[in-house]
Amino acid sequence: MSPPVASTPQRMNRRRTSRVAGALLAAAVLVGCATPPGPPPADAAAVAPARWEAPLPHGGQPTELSRWWQQFGDDALLGLIESAQLHSPTLATARSRMEQARAAAVAAGAAAEPGVSAVATAGRGRQDLRTPLATSLTAGLQASWELDLFGGLAAGRDAAEARLAGAQASWHDARVSVAAETAGLYLQLRACEAQLDVTRRDAASREQSLTLTDLSARAGFQAPSAAALARASAAQGRALLTAQQAQCDQLIKALVALTAIDEPALRARLAPGAARLPTPAPLAIDRVPAALLAQRPDLRNAERELAAALADARQTEADRLPRVVLTGTLGAAAARAGGESIRGTTWTLGPVTVSLPLLDGGARSARSDAARARAEEAEALYRARLRSAVREVEEALVQLASTAARSEDAAIAAQGFEASFRATEARQQGGLASLFELEDARRTALAANTALLDLQRERIAAWISLYRAAGGGWAPEAASAGTGATPGAAPLAAARP
Repeated sequence: MSPPVASTPQRMNRRRTSRVAGALLAAAVLVGCATPPGPPPADAAAVAPARWEAPLPHGGQPTELSRWWQQFGDDALLGLIESAQLHSPTLATARSRMEQARAAAVAAGAAAEPGVSAVATAGRGRQDLRTPLATSLTAGLQASWELDLFGGLAAGRDAAEARLAGAQASWHDARVSVAAETAGLYLQLRACEAQLDVTRRDAASREQSLTLTDLSARAGFQAPSAAALARASAAQGRALLTAQQAQCDQLIKALVALTAIDEPALRARLAPGAARLPTPAPLAIDRVPAALLAQRPDLRNAERELAAALADARQTEADRLPRVVLTGTLGAAAARAGGESIRGTTWTLGPVTVSLPLLDGGARSARSDAARARAEEAEALYRARLRSAVREVEEALVQLASTAARSEDAAIAAQGFEASFRATEARQQGGLASLFELEDARRTALAANTALLDLQRERIAAWISLYRAAGGGWAPEAASAGTGATPGAAPLAAARP
């Protein structure tokens, strides 16, 4: 008995199956002949020192770094930091770049997924004189999917996600920088106000000496040269006071520009704590610098840039290998001609398109070499940034140790020279010391008080530098969780990583 003869639809299905199988077989052959991508550049295994060489402040006792600004106990400082971050163009730029990176990551992830588009056509006419006038309508879906056989699309997605994480870290780094810049400027203003008080008292003392010396010279008890010296000293005191006031006013202007607060409102905010230097609380620093890697957003960004560069290198290698794209359609069609109508469903599976670059003048190879070079550059930058981060922490620790060691001696010197000046002033008023001795004691006391204020400002500035060098309490988990809190201040409603 002869086997049954297959119907026409069955034979058409078999032919389609044979063509699809043939295309897949050809793709497999091309894949087998293609050269696999070489190994990407090695990841940066940067080695950090085992311990800090500089002494740790307060013996390294831990405190909560992320709330460090609140530990100043200065509401004006917290308000200025919050306002500066709300109006910072640096933060606005970082936020824009982060949103761009987020959009790029979505696009890169979508490239590995099947793409579907809706298509509709309508037409009316006749193809030749023999056929009647006809109307045709079609509507359907077209799908296309690139098979990621060599991981090129996955590498592109990894690169985009790494750049998004890096952009988030850069946003946090900008927040830390703005907070440190605002605190540093605020510290300069408070130190300037304290120095202004010292200068104002000195100018008042010079004016008093001028009054007494002038009266004594007119009575014949003092030489005219003494009166001239007193007038010169008083004029110098007034000039110093004017210059110091101008310096404080300039710092006010700088804070206005940084925080976008109107000057009258800013002066009203700053008035209650005038001439009072902010006093920070102890800052926690581990003895193992590896902890620095989890707190520095700029290091996190550099590490993510390296990961993105490595992914780019993998993607350029995959671009040199065959690409396989599967397409298909599904739709509904209707036609009417000569009074008759036809309706039905149409679909196609395929074609399977396999493309293999053969001759491109070395363009793909050049792009691959360039991607590898960029990855090597990113690795070198990451290692250099790590060394720089450790250096910044070490320098801040050295500065803290130095200012702590000098603080007691500077305070003793200021107190001693001030007491000597008061004693010389009393002796001069009693006629037992000359005006020259008084002016010499005055200059020495003023210099000692200024040095003590400079040392106090320098120590607080070192704390701020250490806060910034330690990453401001930021951690990668904070970025992934979407925190928008101001470093050490109240959360900002408008902030979002």
